[in-house]
Amino acid sequence: MKSRTLQVAAVLGVFAVLYCFTPPDVPVCGFRWLTGRPCPLCGLTRAMFALAKGHWREAIAFHALSPVLAVMVAGSLRGGARWARLWVPCAGVFGLYGVWRMFA
Repeated sequence: MKSRTLQVAAVLGVFAVLYCFTPPDVPVCGFRWLTGRPCPLCGLTRAMFALAKGHWREAIAFHALSPVLAVMVAGSLRGGARWARLWVPCAGVFGLYGVWRMFA
């Protein structure tokens, strides 16, 4: 019971921080800096900030798979074998999407 309460508090704390702040406009992706192309994870930070504020369209514009990441994070905090199995296919989807973004 105590660990479940801590998990819920951690998720609420993360969303509170994401809701209260905005990310800086400084590009920090080394891959994008070197190549000019977005990496598979480019835009996820801004997308998570937008999701926390309830701006779904903006989040999807930053990164189309940001709702998937939110489910993955929530599932990892919940624990269990079923949620752990979710990571491998989701990571594959992120990889395919990233390759598509780099060459599209």
